[in-house]
Amino acid sequence: MSSDSERTTVRTYIPAYQKKQWQAHAEELDMSQSEFVRTMVQAGRSGFESAASETPESDAAESDSEEPRSPDATPGGDGLKDRVREILADGDYYEWDDLLAELTDDIEERLEDTLQELQSNNEVQYSGRHGGYVRDE
Repeated sequence: MSSDSERTTVRTYIPAYQKKQWQAHAEELDMSQSEFVRTMVQAGRSGFESAASETPESDAAESDSEEPRSPDATPGGDGLKDRVREILADGDYYEWDDLLAELTDDIEERLEDTLQELQSNNEVQYSGRHGGYVRDE
């Protein structure tokens, strides 16, 4: 695995009620808590930066500079609201599931790619007999 795709732990502290809400929402979406948080953070970030600035080099440069902490949970705007407005701008009606699909359109493909990579690295295996994936210890 290259250093660009190496995973690392991120820890955050949230109120207990919020964790319960996130757990319930993740279950509704058939996601792990980690995947749910990653997906929501990426969806929220989409309105904050241009594609050109999303490089490992720019991320490293940003982490070197000390920035004041924002008191707002959504500094610079609300990326999810912006994305919803963008989707609904065509004037069509979207059911909840369709809107959710628009917002998370690449999650299934990303999950499949990730599982294939983990399986090829012998980190995860699929068992038809047990009906699911498990870490290969």
